[in-house]
Amino acid sequence: MKTFLYPLAATALLTAATASAQDKPLTIGTNNWAENVAVANLWKLVLDDHGYDVTLSDVGKSALFAGLANDDFDLSLELWLPYTDKEFLAPYKDTLEVHDAWYDKTGLGLVVPDYVDIDSIPELAEHADEFEYQGSPTIIGIDPGSAIAGMTDDAIDEYGLDLQQVNSSGPAMMSALDSAYKSEEPIVVTLWNPHWAFANYDLKYLKDPKKVYGDGDTIYWFSRAGFAEDDPWLTAVLNQWHMSDASLSDLMAQIEADGDPVKGARDWLADNQDEVDAWLAAGDDVDQ
Repeated sequence: MKTFLYPLAATALLTAATASAQDKPLTIGTNNWAENVAVANLWKLVLDDHGYDVTLSDVGKSALFAGLANDDFDLSLELWLPYTDKEFLAPYKDTLEVHDAWYDKTGLGLVVPDYVDIDSIPELAEHADEFEYQGSPTIIGIDPGSAIAGMTDDAIDEYGLDLQQVNSSGPAMMSALDSAYKSEEPIVVTLWNPHWAFANYDLKYLKDPKKVYGDGDTIYWFSRAGFAEDDPWLTAVLNQWHMSDASLSDLMAQIEADGDPVKGARDWLADNQDEVDAWLAAGDDVDQ
């Protein structure tokens, strides 16, 4: 009996090792925006179950584009066009592959709580001294390498804002917003949608008559050169992927509630498998 079981055990180990060896490596370049964290972790869970060994690599925006051009990453899930990421893409527009859109209409700009009694950036210029942070009139921003940070520097110049931009990170910006919101204190932050903040707080964009922040973008996924030819199955699946504002907001809200992007994505996936199956169906007639 022992001599019979041993070959079975050895065969099982060999099969597991072979399956592991056959997992296809895939590196997804990510950044620290809430929706990017959400969709990257969702796709890692989905693709880990479909023969991929997925690595998420978190880098700054400039490094993300350079890394794709250098084949350090295979793909990234978030390219905002025609406005926000235009300058990041420009040096690589003949190198990188821009694929199909998965989210239709974004928002981007300066945001205040609804209780704040101004509605436009020109009004912010007139009430700058009301938005003090650590002793100075301040716009709370995210990382200095982000597109929205550069646009905010432009907005300060274009509108003659007597405020400084303090850059930190998305989570730090949200912590400052949360603290001010609970005390109903004036605060202005750089924010965008899709973002879970709009589900958790009553917020409003300040009107931007000069359109420094553009007029809404479409979000695409993009990849290194040659990716579509190398992986037609995943290209077909990701080209089928589309999320509504409600669906993406639910995913981000679940992650925020769980406090863990992997657990939140897994919980959302359990309740929305039909939606994911519809994306995966696009690869049914394509070799993986």
